[in-house]
Amino acid sequence: MQHDADITRRGAIVGTAVSVVGIGALAACGGGDSDADSGSSGGSATSATGGSGVLAKLSDIPVGGAVSATNAAGEPLIIAQPKAGTVTAFSAICPHQRCTVAPKDDHLECPCHFSRFALATGALIPNSGPATSDLTPVTVQVDGENVVPA
Repeated sequence: MQHDADITRRGAIVGTAVSVVGIGALAACGGGDSDADSGSSGGSATSATGGSGVLAKLSDIPVGGAVSATNAAGEPLIIAQPKAGTVTAFSAICPHQRCTVAPKDDHLECPCHFSRFALATGALIPNSGPATSDLTPVTVQVDGENVVPA
């Protein structure tokens, strides 16, 4: 009987260690500040990082699509071109848990909990995930062939 009690204690200790490791792994997946959140996904997603105040080249943004970009402060943005020559921009930070959204097909999508946002407006698409508000607009303008802060 003593031998069975040792196995049970050992099993309990191993089980507890596995649970603690599992909880730590889940906690690491839940945050929005990891590098994994900044990747883009989907057909219309590309990345643009401008220098000298340039956020993106207009020619790099597909008409009816969007690109991921970064502003001078290093904050992630989404820049869309709903129609030729017209651009809109939004913070790429999901209002739910601050994960970084990216263009995916005909919308913007948060990779953490799959909230979706309208490509041209940043508006939350109803019933698409746990986010409850739109993406924050960012004012930009076209300057020649470049998209720059306004």
